[in-house]
Amino acid sequence: MTSRNFSIETIGIVGTGAMGRGIAQIAALAGLTVRLYDTNPAAIGAARDYLAETFAKLTAKGKLEQARSLAALANVSGAQVIGELADCDLVVEAIVEKLDVKQALFRELETVVSGRCVLASNTSSLSITAIAAGCTDPSRVVGYHFFNPVPLMKVVEVIDGLRGDPAAGDALMDLARRMGHTPVRAKDMPGFIVNHAGRGMNTEGLRVAGEGVASFADIDRIMREQAGFRLGPFELLDLTALDVSHPVMESIYHQFYEEPRFTPSPITGTRLAGGLIGRKTGEGFYRYEDGKQLVPAEAPAPTGLPASVWVSKRYPHAHDAVVQLIGKAGVALDEGVTPALNSLIVVTPFGHDATTAAVDEGLDATRVVAIDTLFPLAGAQRRTLMTTPATTRAVRDSAHALFAADGVPATVIRDSTGFVAQRVVATIVNIGCDIAQKQIATPDDIDLAVTLGLGYPRGPLALGDALGASTILAILSNMFSVLGDPRYRPSPWLARRAQLGLSLTQRDAADIDTQSKETQQ
Repeated sequence: MTSRNFSIETIGIVGTGAMGRGIAQIAALAGLTVRLYDTNPAAIGAARDYLAETFAKLTAKGKLEQARSLAALANVSGAQVIGELADCDLVVEAIVEKLDVKQALFRELETVVSGRCVLASNTSSLSITAIAAGCTDPSRVVGYHFFNPVPLMKVVEVIDGLRGDPAAGDALMDLARRMGHTPVRAKDMPGFIVNHAGRGMNTEGLRVAGEGVASFADIDRIMREQAGFRLGPFELLDLTALDVSHPVMESIYHQFYEEPRFTPSPITGTRLAGGLIGRKTGEGFYRYEDGKQLVPAEAPAPTGLPASVWVSKRYPHAHDAVVQLIGKAGVALDEGVTPALNSLIVVTPFGHDATTAAVDEGLDATRVVAIDTLFPLAGAQRRTLMTTPATTRAVRDSAHALFAADGVPATVIRDSTGFVAQRVVATIVNIGCDIAQKQIATPDDIDLAVTLGLGYPRGPLALGDALGASTILAILSNMFSVLGDPRYRPSPWLARRAQLGLSLTQRDAADIDTQSKETQQ
C-alpha cells in the first residue's frame, strides 16, 4: 500500500446532532471550511443557528473575539445533497451507531469525494475495520472518536483500521492539534482506549452494589472522598445515562467474547427497562429536582469508643497508620501477641475480605472490623470500615466511633474482598495494564486518554505506580484466590512489572532501544 499525503482544509460533517455540531464548532474556529449535511434538511439550519448562538454567547462572555466569531460562522455552510461534499478533504460521520448504516454512508461517500479525501467515523464502539470493509478503498477510513461535549472534552481518539493508511491517521492527529484537541492513537479494538478503560470503574462499582456490600451513594462517597475521583460510578452512570452506557457495556463485553473483566450487571439492564436512565430524565441511581442531585443524608457516627484496640501486624505499614489514629483518639492499644478478651480487633487486609483475614490469623470474628489503608488514613476525607458476617453491632459501632473520632466520616460496609476502593481501583489499573499488554495504545496515550476523557485524577498506569504495582498485584491476587473469579486475574503487564520493580508506564526495554535507534537514524 502506497502512503498518500493528506492535506485537510475543507471538512464535511454528516449528522448534525450534538456530536456533529461540536465537531463543526471546533473546526470552524480553527479556520477550516465546514460543510454540514443531514438527511433531515431542517436539522442543517438548526445546527447552523445553534453555532451562531453559541459563538454569540462566547463573544458576549469575552471568551471569543467578535471578528473571530463572525469568521467562524462564515466558515460554516449547509450541503443540501451529499454531492455537495465532493471537494471535501475530510468527511466525518456522526450518525446512528449501526454498522450497516455507516457502511452504506461510506459506500455512498466514495462515489462523491476524491481519492485524496479521508473518511472518518466518530463511532464510540463499532469496529473501524468493519466499517471500512464496505468500501472500495478501506485505506483512507479512520476512526475519529470525539467526546461529548466536544468543545470541552479536549481529547480525541484516532483509530487505525487493519487496512488503514497510517498517513490518514497522521493527518487526523495533526488536525486534532490544530483544532485545540489532544489526539491519542489506538488500534482497532472494542472500546478503543477510553470506553475500554472505563469498564473498571463502572462494572466493578456495579459488582460491589450487586453483592449488597454498600449503597449506591456510599460507593460514590468512597470513590470520591477516599479514592479521590471526581465522580463515583453511579454519579457517572447518571451523567452519561443508561440508554447510552448500558448498550456500550454489553457491546464491549460481547465483542471481547464474554471476557469476565467486562461482565455487565443486571442492575443497569433492569433500571434501563424501568426508565431510570439518569440525570436527563430526572431519575436514575439518584433523583434530580431542577437539575440538582438529591443525595440521601448520611447518618452521624455512633458514640462510645472501645476500651482497647488490638491491631493486626500482618501488614506493618498499615498497622502503624492505624495505631497513630488510635493514639490520637486516646484509646488504649492492646499490644498483646493475641487480642485481650475485651479488645476491638482491627485487621488491614489487601484484597481479602474481613472474614478471610480473621480466619487466617485465628481471630474472634465477632470482634473483627477491617479498615482500608490503601489510601492514607491521616488527612483523609473519608475512611472505609468492613465487618465480618459475625461482627456484633456493638463492636461495629465502637469501631465506627473510633475511626470517625477526629471528624473524618467513616463508611461501614458489609464484608467484601477488597473493600470498595481497593477492588475498583485495582480493576481500573488492571484493565489499563491489559490495554498496554495488548498494545492497543502506548502507555502514555492510555494515561492521557483516561485523564482527559474520563476525568480521573491519574491515568490507570500512573495510578498503579502511585499506589505501588506490587500492592495492586497483591489485591488482585488475593481477590482471585478467595473468589476464583477470572475477572480478577492480574494482567501479565502488571504482574511482570511488579515482580521486576518497573514502572507500569514503562514499555519493554527492547522496544525503547529500537525506537531510539530509529530516531537517531
